[in-house]
Amino acid sequence: MPNPSPTVVSTAASAGFVGAIGNTPLIALPKLSAALGRTILGKAEFLNPGGSVKDRAARGIIEDFEARGLLAPGGVVVEGTAGNTGIGLTLVGNARGYRTIIVMPDDQAPEKYGLLRTYGADLRVVPSAPYTNDANYYHEARRVAEATPGAVWANQFENTANRDAHERTTGPEIIAQTGGALDAFVAAAGTGGTIAGVGRALKAYDPKIRVVLADPYGSALFSYVKTGELAADGDSNAEGIGIKRIVANFKDAPVDDALRVDDRTLTEMAHWLVREEGLFVGGSAALNVAAAARYARTLPAGSTVVTVLCDGGDRYRSRLYDAEWLRENDVVPQATDLSFL
Repeated sequence: MPNPSPTVVSTAASAGFVGAIGNTPLIALPKLSAALGRTILGKAEFLNPGGSVKDRAARGIIEDFEARGLLAPGGVVVEGTAGNTGIGLTLVGNARGYRTIIVMPDDQAPEKYGLLRTYGADLRVVPSAPYTNDANYYHEARRVAEATPGAVWANQFENTANRDAHERTTGPEIIAQTGGALDAFVAAAGTGGTIAGVGRALKAYDPKIRVVLADPYGSALFSYVKTGELAADGDSNAEGIGIKRIVANFKDAPVDDALRVDDRTLTEMAHWLVREEGLFVGGSAALNVAAAARYARTLPAGSTVVTVLCDGGDRYRSRLYDAEWLRENDVVPQATDLSFL
């Protein structure tokens, strides 16, 4: 009996957890696409090893610190986050031998706090406060980093290693996976790193590809794209997306247009996706898909629109998928079709 062929270890496998970040599938949404007469594709970032698109930023930020000699073995990474970036930084930090201190506001889904504690982060939860208040989690993270020996502050909003990671990886992956045959890219902005980085890569490849912001109510970016003025309207329960200031990652992002999506539409789409497409995703992903569908309708039949499936629904089971929470927030899904779009 012949000897079996030797096992070949891939580069990603040999690079461990960090090497497995990226190269996520581009998933077609066949029922949604058929209903629209346009192709909607979702970049499945929930399949990153840390479970979200923020794994890319975490890797990019930590590797940039390493390249600049700012992180020594046993060093500390500090960040203020709605959850996913903290999770990514903690897991990349674990793999690289760094400790993490994560500062979060107290109004996020409880599943994220639980995961961070399980992963070993030093989690510090602070009362929710607007950015203009010095007690805001962002400012608290900066103070913690300044007071901690050997620490670096990830500063995902202003640190353009975030945007650069997407320009270097996510954008080129989308181009390769579509063969460059896409008409628009639609995505929300939390730090702006994803839409700016991907947008820069797509525009460098083909300036005709449209880059469109998907924004929740309560954010000021929709107004900024449309009018040049920062103005927020309404509010949203969406987590980790929507901001009221222009940060370094979003500044000069090549955004052509913007759409706004309300919480009911977001919720209807989340439940529609799991029921009809088998995709169990979080609120930002559902908002992205709803915005991509609405924008696709403005394009010629047969057009292709790519969006981002940021994370999975398991991190939001106690909210977006909980019957009592849905009733309390008056967003119980009611549609049996796509009439909510």
